[in-house]
Amino acid sequence: MTDIRAPQDAAEDESQLAFPEDGRNAVQASAAAATATADDGDGAGAGPAAGWGWFRWAWRQLTSMRTALVLLFLLALGSVPGSILPQQGQDPAAVQNYFNSHPALAPWLNHLGLFNTFAAPWFAAIYLLLFASLVGCVVPRTFRLAGQARMPPPRAPRNLGRLPHSESYAVALPPVQAVAAAAAILRGKRFRLRHPAADEAGGWVSAEKGYLREAGNLLFHLALLGVLVSVAIGGLFGYKADKLIVEGQTFSDTLTALDEFHPGRLVTGSDLAPFQLTLKQFSASYYTSGESRGQPSSFDARVSYSSSPGAPSRPYDIRINQPLNVDSVKVYLIGHGYAPEFTVTDAAGKVVYDEAPPFIPANTGTFLSDGVVKVPDAAPDQLGFIGVFVPTGVTAGGILDSAFPAPYNPAVSLLGYAGDLGLNSGLAQSVFQLDTSAMTKITSRPFLLQPGQSFTLPGGRGKITFTGYKQWASLAVTYDPGQVPALICGMLAIAGLLLSFLVRRRRVFVRAVPAAADGERSVVTVGGLARTDASGGFEDEFTELVAQLSSGEATPRSIIRAPRGAPDGKATTSGAQQPASHDSKTDPGA
Repeated sequence: MTDIRAPQDAAEDESQLAFPEDGRNAVQASAAAATATADDGDGAGAGPAAGWGWFRWAWRQLTSMRTALVLLFLLALGSVPGSILPQQGQDPAAVQNYFNSHPALAPWLNHLGLFNTFAAPWFAAIYLLLFASLVGCVVPRTFRLAGQARMPPPRAPRNLGRLPHSESYAVALPPVQAVAAAAAILRGKRFRLRHPAADEAGGWVSAEKGYLREAGNLLFHLALLGVLVSVAIGGLFGYKADKLIVEGQTFSDTLTALDEFHPGRLVTGSDLAPFQLTLKQFSASYYTSGESRGQPSSFDARVSYSSSPGAPSRPYDIRINQPLNVDSVKVYLIGHGYAPEFTVTDAAGKVVYDEAPPFIPANTGTFLSDGVVKVPDAAPDQLGFIGVFVPTGVTAGGILDSAFPAPYNPAVSLLGYAGDLGLNSGLAQSVFQLDTSAMTKITSRPFLLQPGQSFTLPGGRGKITFTGYKQWASLAVTYDPGQVPALICGMLAIAGLLLSFLVRRRRVFVRAVPAAADGERSVVTVGGLARTDASGGFEDEFTELVAQLSSGEATPRSIIRAPRGAPDGKATTSGAQQPASHDSKTDPGA
């Protein structure tokens, strides 16, 4: 029997085999060709229509996959300066040190916003363009997927021998029963079936599975869009703050108590969590031998906190990567140092100063630290001291240095000044710097003190005593409502990628034709194709499926491959076959 269909009929069968994505690409190509033809016309589309055409072209370019990938790359590239350079929102002191170390380069970097990368206008522009690109890509795709989810498989082609995979076998059943038996097995394997309509010739069934592949692709895009939304939520409603606290001190989560405060766009001071925290004790351990000598082995900030005014106090140990969580606000331990304790008395023996000012490490390996002491209540002149603290003091060539970060031999070197500290000038001053413009030096050279030692100031100004030391901890107070949604969306994105990579979209068609004039025997032809089969797994799946379809009939059986391009019904078989059960295993990867 020869296939004498018209060429357009054969083309119609080929078009039915195309997956929805292939058909959409063809339609898009036809539309683009039509648009190009219209643009080559007599210019009747000039004016508003031409402007709308440019807008449509720009929107298509923005929502294309290539543009999204370019924007994603630019976003990753733009994040590099935020990881390499110090940022104003995280460490303002490090930014100032960078300006001091690179006076020529730093102003240019600051002009480009590289010291505040994630709040720079150019970074926001990339972010918003990527967001618009994903929205323009995902939203239409969602509607298309919803339509495809309800779409039945196409009708079975008339000649299954033209498909990439096809096999035939003979059964001792009429065509209608043979197709029904095959449909039962395919349904058990979670294929979506399509049977002939009432006005169509019977003897065939179409089956399709693998819809989760497109769902996984859509899930990935939606999850990526969710990550961007989560980051935006964190930027709008979250905040970051820093607080340096010495052992024994207490602070409340208020604007006036925080050292640095970086709120989101929609955050005010009233949005801060009303908790209170006290640093009871800070301890650090260091390696004492080997290549890691002097490196920290553990940090432990023992605190007590109350979640709100009047609430009971609770203890907690803040460690690295073990923050305190209070009302969704996390308190991280990000740094530590030493705060030497000083007592200053005037000539009459009255105590005018008794505090432990924090000294900032100038060498994080040995914790040699710099700091100042300001005594505004001293008389007759205000006093100020510039000092260096060493936890393990050693002298090399007349220079004081620290040999180890632990406090084995603490000492402090001070240089005294007298005069006006400038605290009443109305200008803000750093607690870590001493303005000596209105002061005079009262000691010709620095003097060294160890715990318990005192130094008598010249001119009857009293004395200063180094009574000991405390430790301080630097805490980061953060609230990011988009952190958990971003994590969930990231996990969903990975799940979507796995679905799109592991699930294959495939179709199987079954046709049965009479093998004898009495119609009691049939030749069943099975054809199959997959949209993507880079790993080559569909051929084995198809062979196994045909074996299960044919094994539904009692032996002896004969499976024969239909010649490529040969019409259905030409297959021969040796041996009649009996109906058998249609039991099959469930395919969880549908």
